[in-house]
Amino acid sequence: MTDSRSTSAKPRVPRQPQPSQETLERLKSHLGVLSTAALKHLDQSLPWYRGLEPEERAALGLVAQKGIASFVSWYEQPASPQWVLNDVFGAAPTELTRSISLQKALQLIRTIVEVVENQVPDLASEAEQVRLREAVLRYSREVAFAAADVYARAAETRGAWDSRLEALVVDAVLRGESTDTLRSRFAAVGWKSRAGIHVMVGGAPEQSTAPFVGELRRASLRYAHDCLVGIQGERLIVMLGGIRDNAAAGFERLAEYFADGPVVYGPRAESLRAATLSAQAAFAGLAAAPAWTQAPRPTAADDLWPERVIHGDDSAKRALQANVYGPIVKAGNGLIETLTTYLGLGHSLEGTARELFVHANTVRYRLKRVAEITGWDPLLPREAYVLHTALAVGRLAEGGTAE
Repeated sequence: MTDSRSTSAKPRVPRQPQPSQETLERLKSHLGVLSTAALKHLDQSLPWYRGLEPEERAALGLVAQKGIASFVSWYEQPASPQWVLNDVFGAAPTELTRSISLQKALQLIRTIVEVVENQVPDLASEAEQVRLREAVLRYSREVAFAAADVYARAAETRGAWDSRLEALVVDAVLRGESTDTLRSRFAAVGWKSRAGIHVMVGGAPEQSTAPFVGELRRASLRYAHDCLVGIQGERLIVMLGGIRDNAAAGFERLAEYFADGPVVYGPRAESLRAATLSAQAAFAGLAAAPAWTQAPRPTAADDLWPERVIHGDDSAKRALQANVYGPIVKAGNGLIETLTTYLGLGHSLEGTARELFVHANTVRYRLKRVAEITGWDPLLPREAYVLHTALAVGRLAEGGTAE
């Protein structure tokens, strides 16, 4: 019985000897002296403290005074419950964590500890000085942990707010809000880029947690100056600003963060207002992407013009007419007739030459000119399909105008 009770009994923590009444009285009577010495030492030893605004210095001074006063209470009753967070930091405004880093807060704590340690010979008898120094060190450890907790809570709150604000900015771009509103919202999240903006869209992975978003943002900043991440249901949206030279490699790398399925990026936007058009093109491409089963991942929204036209995207029709059909017609020199015949005869150079009564080299030259003018090569099957769609869209548009 005795063995079982001794085995199950909780180990007792040895009680610390109580401080002498004389030392406690000295500590209480020296509170003003210690606070004054601490503030003076802060001003002398910490350059960043001298550069603070008056209200910030006042808040930090109050923290220092509360910390010293709480030490006396804790030294008298070291087993008191959770006191540090409320007693020491309760009076400090939350905004203080934005202007004072955790590193500076720990420097402040270290400075105050030095002041108290230097005053130990005047506060305790020689027999009790060692115990008082140890108590100061234990107390400073508790305050340091409490400071870390304050900053961790502030970071969590700020991170949650920043994520909500970031989602609002992405939503504003998708809805095409006014330029002034966009500038205001972008400034709120620290966005600085005014050009080189791209929008990537695709499926959101199942585990779209805060760590995932943070990792995606860090990866994005390797290829762009600015990045915003938005998750809307099952869709993941990444907005990149100030794209560097290796944009293609960046898109390919970032596509790995999306869920399985198509990933589409919109055309380059040279203004915040144009970013809305890039986003709309990317979403239109994402909706039409299943029609092109051999599409690369990621795919440019402009590479999906034919599929977007079939899907009913009017902006793709206008783009094909303005960027492909119109330039070919304007160039003249038989380009439109040669391209039409070439596509209609199954991509036969010789058949096109016979039909037009020209040499095959002339057909090759004209098709090369089409590629130079539009950026789409008729000799490549996929790009020939884009050109074929552009011819159909352009002629339909001309027919509608004629009517």
